[in-house]
Amino acid sequence: MRKILYFGRLSDITGCQEEMLDIPSEIETAGALRKWLDDRFHATGALLDPTVRIALDQEIIFDGTPIQSANEIAFMPPVGGG
Repeated sequence: MRKILYFGRLSDITGCQEEMLDIPSEIETAGALRKWLDDRFHATGALLDPTVRIALDQEIIFDGTPIQSANEIAFMPPVGGG
């Protein structure tokens, strides 16, 4: 099981700030996880937005990065200001 964190508006879309999740073995990269979660939450592309960053164990990564060794995976939308 892996800890998945959702920040900002993504926690509103997913209905949670974090969850422990068994990720199917065929989901091998951050990009595949992004797509799988977007489908799982019927998020209509919110998690697919290229401005949403992904961090594995507190390190920003790219969609092609393997996720098998990660303990914590965070999805972070851009920070707004004003």
